[in-house]
Amino acid sequence: MTNLHSDYRSDRADLVKDFYVPALAASTQYDRAVGYFSASVLAVLGQGLDDFASRGGQLRIVASPQLNQEDVTQIQAGYALRAVLERAALRNLKEACQDPVAAHGLGQLGALVAEGRLDIKLAYVSADDRVGMYHEKIGVFRDSRDLVAFKGSANETLPGLAGNFESVEVFRSWHSGDSERAVRISRDFEDLWQDQTPLLRVFDFTDAARPLIEEYARRAKSKTVTQVPPGDGTVITLPRPDTDGILAIPADLQVRDYQKQAVQRWFTNGLRGILRMATGIGKTLTALSAAAQLAKRLKQQAELPLLTVIVVPYQHLVDQWVDDVERFGITAIRAYESTDAWYRRASYLLDALTLGTARGGVIVTTNATFGRDILQPLLARYRGHFLLIGDEVHNLGARRLRSQLPGAAAYRLGLSATPERWFDDDGTAALQGYFGDVIFEMGIADAIRVGALCRYTYTPVLVELDAEETELYAEVTEKIAKVLATQQFSDDADDDSPLGRLLRKRANILGHARAKLPALRREIVKRENDWFQLLYCAEGRHPLADGIHGELDELTQLDQALHMVGRELRMPAAKYVSETPREQRRAILRRFSTGNDLQVLLSMRCLDEGVDVPAARTAYLVASSSNPRQFIQRRGRVLRRAPGKDMADIVDFIVVPPDGMELLHRETERRMVARELARVTEFACLAENEAATLDILRPLRQRYGLMDA
Repeated sequence: MTNLHSDYRSDRADLVKDFYVPALAASTQYDRAVGYFSASVLAVLGQGLDDFASRGGQLRIVASPQLNQEDVTQIQAGYALRAVLERAALRNLKEACQDPVAAHGLGQLGALVAEGRLDIKLAYVSADDRVGMYHEKIGVFRDSRDLVAFKGSANETLPGLAGNFESVEVFRSWHSGDSERAVRISRDFEDLWQDQTPLLRVFDFTDAARPLIEEYARRAKSKTVTQVPPGDGTVITLPRPDTDGILAIPADLQVRDYQKQAVQRWFTNGLRGILRMATGIGKTLTALSAAAQLAKRLKQQAELPLLTVIVVPYQHLVDQWVDDVERFGITAIRAYESTDAWYRRASYLLDALTLGTARGGVIVTTNATFGRDILQPLLARYRGHFLLIGDEVHNLGARRLRSQLPGAAAYRLGLSATPERWFDDDGTAALQGYFGDVIFEMGIADAIRVGALCRYTYTPVLVELDAEETELYAEVTEKIAKVLATQQFSDDADDDSPLGRLLRKRANILGHARAKLPALRREIVKRENDWFQLLYCAEGRHPLADGIHGELDELTQLDQALHMVGRELRMPAAKYVSETPREQRRAILRRFSTGNDLQVLLSMRCLDEGVDVPAARTAYLVASSSNPRQFIQRRGRVLRRAPGKDMADIVDFIVVPPDGMELLHRETERRMVARELARVTEFACLAENEAATLDILRPLRQRYGLMDA
């Protein structure tokens, strides 16, 4: 290391190529304390890290996580500080690994962790009642004789090393003018490592980070990732520089005839429109095929770049879309949660598209992030060719979102099995005004006919409301009638509007009907030896468990069902809800798909839109609203094709008024049954056992004069 200079500055040197890589390549120990650590630096260091590892090098890292507002709120609320900091640090690493090269870099640490040659600690300021983030930046390289210490402005991140204007001061132990400061910095690190620095607290993070590092180590073994050239900081911030960010249909993708027809209709309709396609038949791949053909056309015309922005309802759908986009040759930017994780990359992408240094790129974001003031100004500044894809596009018709739909997007594609908004004609009209009309339709019947979805049997199970539930149902229905009578609901039909809340409460009465759980038990016992079972429960708690009508501590329907299935019937079961961390959700779905570890999966809304569970054979619709969108989505989950799966089984719990009670007006009873039968008719008409299903329901239809329903 004797040829190192006393300082390195971006205008005179390349910090990565001229300093970090040579120093690491010659060292046997590297100590680094830094305000923010990202795995992407390891990809930049490249061969230096490989040489370091081959010589048995020891790596010690002290870092401070970046906190978001939720972290700060939890700390202020008294949550365990160490747990909050650990979660934040893990989130930081996961966010960094959205870039495949950075993910590969984290994977390179796997061998060091396995051999006990990597240790990571987290540091924070602790003084009086104040908690702050450690933000020092020092490092020490050692070999068998000498040490090199440095300090400066660069964080251990890719932009810090390669993208920003930075400088570091270097102190060499063999140089008389540097030795004292080199030793002092080395001692400072040792004090920090031993948690002996005043005002700071330091604790171990290696065990908490180990599962994540090992996961990426396994991925690194199975993937070949092009190494980032040292010093070329823009390579990692732009999507897939090897293809210039141009989407391309993968050679192994078998595009079905109906998907080709849908894409052709979109082009014929001026590159705008909505595809009404049944859940499970490939809306995502159809949309990406359309985007790839548009990108190809623009490239052929005049080398015109294309920005593609995909808006989805939930974070797990972002992850699924990003995986599919990668098949089309691009690493998409995941824009959700912490702005620090994606904003700079998205800004770089737009600049590169404008300057012509990238030919395309994809941003995938959630509805929530799309509607925020952070992303909107970023998109507003872009003036180039812009494609907006709205997945589950009905959600974008909500008032808070439809006003944010960018007029600059010349190309627009909406996707949904049910694009019409329930009780919101204005929202539906706004969607059609922006995206265009429905230009292609393929329902479940056609999808089953062409083999895109599997056949199914349908079993309706009738359950009655009890006296308390019936009384509350009548009360809420009367309030709904009064709101509808004003004829002022169309502009205010979102979920949080007065009408929306009343409709949701009435649906909850039916969804939480107490007679459902005993009926569910009888149905599950019939199938207790079957695997791949989905169970959809009602959201929240029973409307009567509000402290006014009943007990506040009444368990949710989901928890009661989980206890019944898992404890009483001893069937391996797990719940999949919004509070379940994303990594745990993925693990649960993997376990469920194997067919030998998890027999029943219980959920509320999380499995409604977009989640792939093709292995599911049986679905219990314990709760399903009269909103067609919900029950169509749920049916689609279980009809997806999978190896060895030719048939699905749907068990639907239909709520009816109690026989012989006069708590409901006759017309209210009739309308309630009619709403339930609308779903039943939709399900039964395509089922293999349609005749048997109609026989079950014939007495009910006759009782209420609904033979034509």
